[in-house]
Amino acid sequence: MRIMCLNGWGGTLHEELLPYLAQSAPDILCLQEVVHSPATDKDWLTYRDGDHVLPQRANFFRDICRALPDHVAVFCPAAQGVLWDGDSAVPSQWGLATFVQRSLPIIGQVQGFVHKDYAPDGYGDHPRSRSAHGVRVHDPAAGRALSVTHMHGLRDLRGKMDTPARAVQAARLRSLSHQVSRRGELRVICGDFNVEADSATLRHLAEDGLTELVTAGGFPGTRSSHYTKPGRFADYMLISEPEAVRDFEVVTDPEVSDHCPLVLTL
Repeated sequence: MRIMCLNGWGGTLHEELLPYLAQSAPDILCLQEVVHSPATDKDWLTYRDGDHVLPQRANFFRDICRALPDHVAVFCPAAQGVLWDGDSAVPSQWGLATFVQRSLPIIGQVQGFVHKDYAPDGYGDHPRSRSAHGVRVHDPAAGRALSVTHMHGLRDLRGKMDTPARAVQAARLRSLSHQVSRRGELRVICGDFNVEADSATLRHLAEDGLTELVTAGGFPGTRSSHYTKPGRFADYMLISEPEAVRDFEVVTDPEVSDHCPLVLTL
């Protein structure tokens, strides 16, 4: 089984990302920064937040569904705000999504918030609402159940330092993982945590018996060349049974986002 975790950057590198996902077709894809704008059939809209202006695939969720037609798709919105078509405001939802190969029975799910709650009337001030989603699947090849839970960690404009809000976020993520799991089953937790490699978030999850694979593997970071700010770590993948890992990779080529895909093979 292959599990991929990726911040999709709102589909900014759409032309590179979709062929990569269609070709790699992970059994489970945990995708953050997903845009869903059902009120429009436009391909591209613009995100504006002060000086922060980015192109966004208007229906990024739909695009990934088309690239992975053999997967069950679940979109988990964190907020609804507006994107822009020129001077016209278009309502648009933003969050994360999970895609599970149809051959894997989904036998449990959990969805919740690790920071704030659903924001229906605008994306709001930073740090904004952040959601998490977990699935419990039966792996026919291995003859067992396992769970995969992911989140997109809050963005603090001051940086990636430890804060009380991030401590609460880590506890909520840990709780959601336990909610979707049975005692003794293999658990995977992953996502764009928006914290440094020496963060209290990772220590909190380590205390829960989880091994973090990016730092344990000695990888130099999880950001692609499209990210030009200091700090190369943001994305992490943890597992409760490191002996179950057949392979783990931080994919640097091709570049499909300003984040690198994390790929775990069990």
